[in-house]
Amino acid sequence: MRPELRRCRMAEGCMMALRYGMVFFNLLFWLGGCGILGVGVWLSVTQGNFATLSSSLPSLSAANLLIAVGTIIMVIGCLGCVGAVKESRPLLLTFFILLLLIFFLEILSIMLFFIYQDEIDHYAQRDLKKGLQLFGTEGNVGLTNAWMIVQTDFRCCGVTNHTDWFEVYNATRVPDSCCLEYSDNCGLDNPGTWWTAPCYERVKDWLNENLVALWIFALCTALTQILGLVFSMTMFCQSVKVETFYA
Repeated sequence: MRPELRRCRMAEGCMMALRYGMVFFNLLFWLGGCGILGVGVWLSVTQGNFATLSSSLPSLSAANLLIAVGTIIMVIGCLGCVGAVKESRPLLLTFFILLLLIFFLEILSIMLFFIYQDEIDHYAQRDLKKGLQLFGTEGNVGLTNAWMIVQTDFRCCGVTNHTDWFEVYNATRVPDSCCLEYSDNCGLDNPGTWWTAPCYERVKDWLNENLVALWIFALCTALTQILGLVFSMTMFCQSVKVETFYA
């Protein structure tokens, strides 16, 4: 067998292996996006009144975030899958560029978060306290439900202290979700019957307790993206080599 023919067959075998790997990878990627999108739509339909704790970002709800992330993943996965099946260099290159852009944005976001962590903490607490003023008001059912759920689940009250609610009600009173034992109008009772732990610190403590799981998830996500970048660029370069060989 001539060396040229042997190299040609090896190149075709590599392309086929890369194609199957790329299709399998992007199929999982696309299915993951479908799952995330489905959960987001389900939350939006069944928990439509559960919005956000932030007053300045009212659209930043769990449902909207999941829908946005799921849609982006589905589009990128579809590009990679179709590009691999058709061996389309424009689609493969588009997939690579989009995935690389998202990867760099994620790294940049993590770096900025650690650099400006104190400023982010200060801004978040100020924004959350501002959102308390909308609690129980007309048109803010989502924010009200969100605070009730957070305070009940984390056994906390207010952003930095249960006294945050005193400014909202202009009285020594808290929402009923702050009570150790829930009952109607229990927020009017003695302060000794309320949760006093700050919700902001409780949520931060919960995140710290689950930090290992969060880092594992982040590393798995990064590894998946790196594999996608390697697969797509290798297939793109191999496609160029094959075309050059036959030219």
